[in-house]
Amino acid sequence: MSTPEGSLELRRRGERSFLITIDGRILMTSDAHRSETELAQLACAAIADRPRPRILLGGLGMGFSLRAALDALPASARGTVVDLNPVVVAWCRGPLAFLTNGATTDRRVKTVVGDVARVIAAAPAASYDAIVLDLYEGPHHANNRASDPLYGRQALERAAEALTPNGVLAIWAEQPDVAFEGRLGEGFHVARHRGSRGGRSHVIYLGTRRSRRRAP
Repeated sequence: MSTPEGSLELRRRGERSFLITIDGRILMTSDAHRSETELAQLACAAIADRPRPRILLGGLGMGFSLRAALDALPASARGTVVDLNPVVVAWCRGPLAFLTNGATTDRRVKTVVGDVARVIAAAPAASYDAIVLDLYEGPHHANNRASDPLYGRQALERAAEALTPNGVLAIWAEQPDVAFEGRLGEGFHVARHRGSRGGRSHVIYLGTRRSRRRAP
């Protein structure tokens, strides 16, 4: 599939070994997905007290974060997964489906092809108990703008508005980003966890929405 960043391709290396590349650069592999699992598990553990949790997952990838969320959530849960590329959804429903036991076909899941930033912006207040951003490009110096549509100040405010009280925003990042962490802390209580995607400094940000102060 052609994208603005180059050709997006699925490649197979073995019976259960796949990788997704863009313009020849490896984005993800089926052999290394522990941090995707950890990201979803941390978010779901934080909302384990909700009887009918609602979760928004930005970035489908190979479906491992979705599978981990479904395994952690009750039958009453509802999840929406958003990915920009229809071919990624097709891969997860087709050649990759056996890796996640058909996560995208779970009755609790609604799949949307689109921009997760726009989905968050359009969401009514208190739509989700957790928002999980498992995107191949997390917050870092190149997108460290206060106006960034995903990680900027207004974007984080929109995410907070879309969350229920004490809702959780979980974000994977390739490395720690002090400026982003500061912005996140303006509306969330922040915990930073070490990730396991394969790099020595990958992190998972877990932000719990702060209570809003009532006007006097």
